Amino acid sequence: MKLLRLGFIFSIIALACFLFMGTGKAISAEITIRIGSPFKSGTIVVDAAEKFKELVEKGSGGRIEVKIDAGTKAEIEINKMNRAGELEMQSNGTNFLELYAPPYYFFTAPYVMKDFDHYMRAWNGKLGQEARAQLEKNDLKYLATIYRGLRQTTTKKPVYTPADVYNLKLRLPPVPTWMAVWKAMGTDPVGVPLPELYNSLKTGKAEASEGDLPQIAGFKLYEVQSHLIMTNHMAQTAGILINKPFFDKLSKADQDLIVKAGKEAEEWANNKIKTDEGATLVDLQRKGMQVVIPDADSFRAKARDTVNELFKTQWSVTTWAEVLAQ
Repeated sequence: MKLLRLGFIFSIIALACFLFMGTGKAISAEITIRIGSPFKSGTIVVDAAEKFKELVEKGSGGRIEVKIDAGTKAEIEINKMNRAGELEMQSNGTNFLELYAPPYYFFTAPYVMKDFDHYMRAWNGKLGQEARAQLEKNDLKYLATIYRGLRQTTTKKPVYTPADVYNLKLRLPPVPTWMAVWKAMGTDPVGVPLPELYNSLKTGKAEASEGDLPQIAGFKLYEVQSHLIMTNHMAQTAGILINKPFFDKLSKADQDLIVKAGKEAEEWANNKIKTDEGATLVDLQRKGMQVVIPDADSFRAKARDTVNELFKTQWSVTTWAEVLAQ
């Protein structure tokens, strides 16, 4: 009798499992979203993507699965894949502006913006609206702005004025406008994609770098650079974007969920970085980096003519005066 009862119970369990699996909903997602990022896990840009994943998967009850590929591809490759629909989303640096809305790339250029608040006033105003419209014409819908902090400079020696960076092999992302500004400072720019940043410094291909504190910490540049120069030359952001044709095919409810999750991830990440920025600086010092406060005004003065020229030749949709007035 006991054997019969056990057999009956096992039969019921097997039938329930079969029916449960047969729906397909409980064991696999209906929609998969892949997010590409050139940054490593533990950086704020990937943290924001992970918060987005958490919000979307929870909000959809598991119907939408989000997969994150971090630190394996360069910014430009991720942008092209996202635009083509080979990646549904990206949590990335602002290379998307350089590629698909180049007249608005002044948003991410050395010495243009005063600080992050100034950046956001301009981004949320007419100029930012125009930039987002240009991105949508290129199949990219903008969801969130992630603050990464002010960009600083790392070296193997103290730097106080532009004279101290003369002929310095400075690693930069391969962005012509950035290279033009730093070349005006007297440096010898070396274009290196982000995944190769650490090795370029380790091997001597580059002698110095510039970047926000999360990037400096996340890529462990304290192992290959001894000095942190507080140049504060740019309010660095990242963006979370989605392929627009993919987004347009989603239900209105899923579209609303994704837009809401993007905004919530933005707010969460920006609060986190503002809280963590000071702690990151202290941690870099503990790991051996010597902090130098340079003559920032002398660097800005050296950049002025080149920035003005770039607004005339590359960013002619506006003027530097209009941007500064935001």
